[in-house]
Amino acid sequence: MNYLFWVFILFVVAQRMLELGIAKRNEKRMIERGGYEAGMRHYPFMIALHTSFFISCIIEVEFLDKTLSVDWPLWLGLFLLTQLGRVWTLYSLGSFWNTKIIVLPGANVVRKGPYRWFRHPNYIIVTLEFVVIPFLFQAYYTAALFSMLNAVMLSVRIAAEEQALMEVTDFKKGN
Repeated sequence: MNYLFWVFILFVVAQRMLELGIAKRNEKRMIERGGYEAGMRHYPFMIALHTSFFISCIIEVEFLDKTLSVDWPLWLGLFLLTQLGRVWTLYSLGSFWNTKIIVLPGANVVRKGPYRWFRHPNYIIVTLEFVVIPFLFQAYYTAALFSMLNAVMLSVRIAAEEQALMEVTDFKKGN
């Protein structure tokens, strides 16, 4: 058994569980303020994608006997940078951050933190994680498969999110 891998994966899964709790709290606050959920149809598929990603990592590392990459300092460094970016995006969005698309009619779109330069920095981070996490433990099949699946998911997700934001906020495509 690869104990280092399990410690790492359990840390990341615990982090995601904490984030789901934050998202649930933020969803409640947004709904209380008059917000609503948009783009609901793809959300179960997104949850399945992210859950399957971890399952795939576990299967590939454990059953194909993968180990820590010889380039682990690079991959761990990139992972830590993505985590700093993740915290920065959560902090920048505040109560607007969510795993669902929750929009508040009349709200101004957040344009601080990484949102000054990128419309969807959280999706950039997730895209990087789908490569960095598997590469840390040489799970190259997982990285390739889930990078492609994530690209498809994000094409749906970003379109739904931008449409919802354009309908009820000051978001303009091309911002």
